[in-house]
Amino acid sequence: MTSEQSKPEKNTVRVSSWIELYEALFDDTFNTRTSRYKSRYAYRGISSADYDMKTSLMRLGGEYAKVEPHLLRNFKKYAYEQITARDSEWYWLSVAQHYGLPTRLLDWTYSPQVALHFATCNLDKFTADGAVWKVNYKKAHDYLPEKIQAATNDSATWILTTELLDASVKSLADLDALGRDGDFLIFFEPPSINARLFNQFAYFSMASRPDLLLDDWLGARSELWTKIVFPSQLKWEIRDKLDQSNISERILFPGLDGIASWLKRYYTPTGTARDPVAHAPDVVEPAKNEPSAKEPAANESTQ
Repeated sequence: MTSEQSKPEKNTVRVSSWIELYEALFDDTFNTRTSRYKSRYAYRGISSADYDMKTSLMRLGGEYAKVEPHLLRNFKKYAYEQITARDSEWYWLSVAQHYGLPTRLLDWTYSPQVALHFATCNLDKFTADGAVWKVNYKKAHDYLPEKIQAATNDSATWILTTELLDASVKSLADLDALGRDGDFLIFFEPPSINARLFNQFAYFSMASRPDLLLDDWLGARSELWTKIVFPSQLKWEIRDKLDQSNISERILFPGLDGIASWLKRYYTPTGTARDPVAHAPDVVEPAKNEPSAKEPAANESTQ
């Protein structure tokens, strides 16, 4: 690579096979202290390598940063009876994100295979190259303000929880205030409010301000991340091997909707099965001057 290449390009690994993909996903996951392969990476799969990491709040458009507190306040108002940990802003935010409210959170997983699932489950994007973002959350937390770092140090962990966040910062407004001294990114585990979060081995990232695009923040910190890009031609191999490994909607989205989504995708026709009529064996038509098998010749007996 030349010095003229951008940092994002230097951090992009392009693979062409299943083996290369797996090697890239698990690269740099060996923990020398424990002599175990205990990864410190967060994984996020995207169906098109061209997608940026805009949050659902950003995709809302308009003055989304100003709308953010109103969204969460009204969600609290209408969902109050269904939430138990009502005093935690981060619990509320986790539940809201999980059920589709636009937030500044992004979904991540500890599992490279789960990330690959989300990069290959959308059949409408099978003509586009896919990608998996791989971010070292341990190193990312080196950029946290001391007030939040203290929570991770005191508990000897590199991943925060809603409870640990509550001990250091109470609200989005407090988080925004801390971010005025410099942008940062928090990775934290939500409560396992249902089997989906549990099975997806999921957690969230949260930016220090609502309009902070993660691509930009990571672009200035090349030591934190790798983007693994794989060609569209590899998607069906990845998809089929994940299904055989029991990584599918049936497991990641327990319930009837997950089963239906899995079956719809699994039985989507491909190859010659897509148009069986067009690929049926050719039928040899009898010549016009020869008798058809169904019509005896004039000089043949019909008995």
